[in-house]
Amino acid sequence: MPLNDQHEEEAPRIRQMIIEDLPEVFHIGEEVFTAEYSQSLYRTWDEYEITTLFNSDNELCIVAEHEDRILGFALGTTVKKHHSPWKYGYLVWLGVRRELQKMQVGARLFKELKRRFKEQGVRMIIIDTSADNEPAIRFFKKHGFDNVQEHLYMTLNLSKRHKKKAVKKP
Repeated sequence: MPLNDQHEEEAPRIRQMIIEDLPEVFHIGEEVFTAEYSQSLYRTWDEYEITTLFNSDNELCIVAEHEDRILGFALGTTVKKHHSPWKYGYLVWLGVRRELQKMQVGARLFKELKRRFKEQGVRMIIIDTSADNEPAIRFFKKHGFDNVQEHLYMTLNLSKRHKKKAVKKP
């Protein structure tokens, strides 16, 4: 039965990621997080993203599965600042197969990750996305995120020769 014809009881199962899921999750990420998705190198999708989070925060690495097929995933971690009683949940990656987006798979993954963050004492969840990623911004606003902050990203091309501007002496 196609996923969009499902009844609630046939909805994807959200479960903790296991090591056998890593290749499929990686390929979904490759499909979703393309160079067009993120043209900067600020955040890049690679195997280290998955393995690092899987090894450090396994309980916050979850997948949505239907009939032995992984439909999407969410990878999170927690952050605790020095001298702060607050613990933050950081949703690092949320990916759903393109053909299944807008079918509540991402929402189900987020809901479960949020529940797990709460269980771990998280008081605030943070995400980041490109300023022009309107579908992601709509998704997170729909799930209660606000306080949008601009983020400045800069680069320095080391292959170009830069001339120093002459400084005028007084």
